[in-house]
Amino acid sequence: MPLINIEKNPRIKAAVIFPEVAGEYVSLSSEARLEEVSGLALAVNLDVVYKEIVRVRAVKPSTFLSQGTLDKILPLVGQGVELLVVDTQLSPIQQRNLETRLGLKVIDRTALILEIFGERAQTREGKLQVELAHLTYQRSRLVRSWTHLERQRGGAGFLGGPGEKQIELDRRIIDEKIIRIKKDLEKVRLTRSIQRAARSRVPYPVVALVGYTNAGKSSLFNRLSASSVLAEDLLFATLDTSMRRIVLPSGREVILSDTVGFIYDLPHELVMAFRATLEEVVNADLVVHVRDIANETSREQKQDVLKVLESLGFQNIEEDRRYVEVLNKIDLLEDERKRDVIARKKAFMAPLSALSGEGCAAFLDLIDAKLSQDYETLELEVGASNGRLIAWIYDNTEVLDHVIKEDRIRFRIRLDAAANSRLQKMLPPL
Repeated sequence: MPLINIEKNPRIKAAVIFPEVAGEYVSLSSEARLEEVSGLALAVNLDVVYKEIVRVRAVKPSTFLSQGTLDKILPLVGQGVELLVVDTQLSPIQQRNLETRLGLKVIDRTALILEIFGERAQTREGKLQVELAHLTYQRSRLVRSWTHLERQRGGAGFLGGPGEKQIELDRRIIDEKIIRIKKDLEKVRLTRSIQRAARSRVPYPVVALVGYTNAGKSSLFNRLSASSVLAEDLLFATLDTSMRRIVLPSGREVILSDTVGFIYDLPHELVMAFRATLEEVVNADLVVHVRDIANETSREQKQDVLKVLESLGFQNIEEDRRYVEVLNKIDLLEDERKRDVIARKKAFMAPLSALSGEGCAAFLDLIDAKLSQDYETLELEVGASNGRLIAWIYDNTEVLDHVIKEDRIRFRIRLDAAANSRLQKMLPPL
């Protein structure tokens, strides 16, 4: 459901500020952070009419921002600005005091990202995860953070059902909803674990695409799988996980998984709520980190993605045999820069363009090679009448050679550890 019904209501005019706090380290530059939060605002169709980097010498406990900053913002109200987006984490008291002093709606970074996720979630699982994150964030706030936006919606918001407008959720109701949603998500996790167990019996290796939002994961997913997953030049264009089976150059089949994009300072509520989805990454046979190499903050974005992966349990992931890095959007680089990227790539990197397809074949070869790292070669004899086992061998291993002798077939095959474990259970004991 869109945030605002464009046909009935004009776009909400918004002011966006990034508070640059003295002595506080941020991986992205202040200019990059301002552009990013402006992009987040545009992603929910806000009309950003004012944006500025605000220097904060000392955070004021009551309003976060100084009175001088508030005096600069006040005139914007008379110019039709209805919403102020502050790119930081505001306490409930700070948010409430800012709204009182400025006479307009104020939301922080977490609330803005939650609005985007609420609009983009399509599957039941995605909607549950967003609602859980929303409720967890909202629990400490006495009133909903975006009731003024709710009044302008043409339909239901992502939290309430049809007709539920101006609802003030007390903590008891919120707690009851959180318990219910967690139970529903536990069922989702159980379903996922069953699906993973089924895949491990096949087995199809899982290749998970991760990366900063808008790095081109969905475009690459569509290129490789001939799918039509939403891939737009918008932050968080994709939210729900998509999975497709693709065939590698060797003939090996794998499951390609497109996951939610990461972002700097991703709200803790969302990381926890999307744990079920992110489990696909943790359990993947290969983790493919898609980077927008044409973005001037690509290096900083990479570090933010690695931090999220570390929070999921990956340590020193660049040294992990399961890690692959895609240097996407090389078609946007100047020739000299493009040659330099290709020349300096490491063994686990694949420069490519998901848009044009350049480099995608080499990337698939790299995936093949990575998946073959732990393969071993075996020789075994199978009775010619054992059609089930023979079919399994052809479907799940690479048959290097076979010799038929009367009622026996001698195979020489290559297979990974998972397939070998499954095979040993199918063979008669020695």
